[in-house]
Amino acid sequence: MPDTADPARSREGLAVDLGLYALSAIFALITALTATLPPHRPWGWLASAGYALATLAVLAQLATRAAGRMALTVVTWGTTALLPLVVEAAQRAAGRTDRAQEEVVVVEHGGDRLLHTGTPYLPHDAIAALPADERLLGYLPYQPGMALFGLPRAVFGVGWWTDARVWFAVATGLVLALALRQLPARPRTVRALQVATVLPVCALTLAVGGDDLPVLALCLLALGYAGRGRYGAAGVAVGLAGALKLFAWPVALVLLFAARDRRRYALGAFGLPVLALVPAFLVDPDAAVENVIRFPLGRGLAHSTAASPFPGHLIADGLPGGPAIAAALLVAAGVAIGVWLIRRPPESARAVAIVCAVGLLTATLLMPATRFGYLLYPAAYAVWATALPTAVAVRTARPRSAMPSG
Repeated sequence: MPDTADPARSREGLAVDLGLYALSAIFALITALTATLPPHRPWGWLASAGYALATLAVLAQLATRAAGRMALTVVTWGTTALLPLVVEAAQRAAGRTDRAQEEVVVVEHGGDRLLHTGTPYLPHDAIAALPADERLLGYLPYQPGMALFGLPRAVFGVGWWTDARVWFAVATGLVLALALRQLPARPRTVRALQVATVLPVCALTLAVGGDDLPVLALCLLALGYAGRGRYGAAGVAVGLAGALKLFAWPVALVLLFAARDRRRYALGAFGLPVLALVPAFLVDPDAAVENVIRFPLGRGLAHSTAASPFPGHLIADGLPGGPAIAAALLVAAGVAIGVWLIRRPPESARAVAIVCAVGLLTATLLMPATRFGYLLYPAAYAVWATALPTAVAVRTARPRSAMPSG
């Protein structure tokens, strides 16, 4: 739908864009000046310029009533996420070891092990043999599919384009393009794309780490398919996400309550992640158990460094019996959401997205070990919900042949 289809709505959307880009520029500049993690500072300098240019572009659109919000979103993603990513990847390939977060390193190590041993995981004894300060990097705290993003460096060696983040970005861009094609043509489609790409928590995450973005994109694609009643395709999409990271499993479970053909949906949603685990357990059961089960349960030889100051972490770290209290609160929240789903099953993809947003926001706030970047999941689901059709629209929707214009 063109921006000029409804001038009043278009100007309202541009006004929100202006605030989004201006505030993002301020956030990026503060990050450049104050960040304690080395990869974050170069992102801040480059992204602040990108957001500033986007702010000026929106002012020009407001003055001239020009269209192009979608195009500006794509360009801004390039200047605030992709450009910093490539710059940091090139610097890292040239020898700067402080130009990537730990998850990039562990994914690439996982890809190398997958290529040479058939499993992306190190066994317990091999991790124990590492120096104590290197044991955390010996773990791959993801599902086996994530190691595929490390294969380019394992096969072709060091280069900016073999950096795992480059392939996170390629997968994210392709999947988001497909996801947008599933949405009804409406102005909110632009906002849905913005929250998954140029929102600072997404742009920063992709540029310095990036492993969450393909997972998020696949979950958004699953919601898009569900919005058109294509629950078999939704199951495949969320199943692929679940084969990468556990953060997709809550979405898969909520979608199950809405699926019309649950058997067909579950085949992809739960079958694909289980199928991805089979080779790892067959090649080295001890390594798979150590990485897939013991580490996430806090029983590994090293523990996650995630420690954003959300309530769960503050309770676990600052109160007597804090870990037990935080765990109890998390379980109670899970039970409450489960009761919600049983008593009022979601009848549309929009309702599914809302439940996912509430559930993952609650989990992010209450988990003892969590990261600020995890907020990208509930933020994206909440805004994506506004672009998804209602239950009535699902029954009457027809396939679209082209991606909506800006």
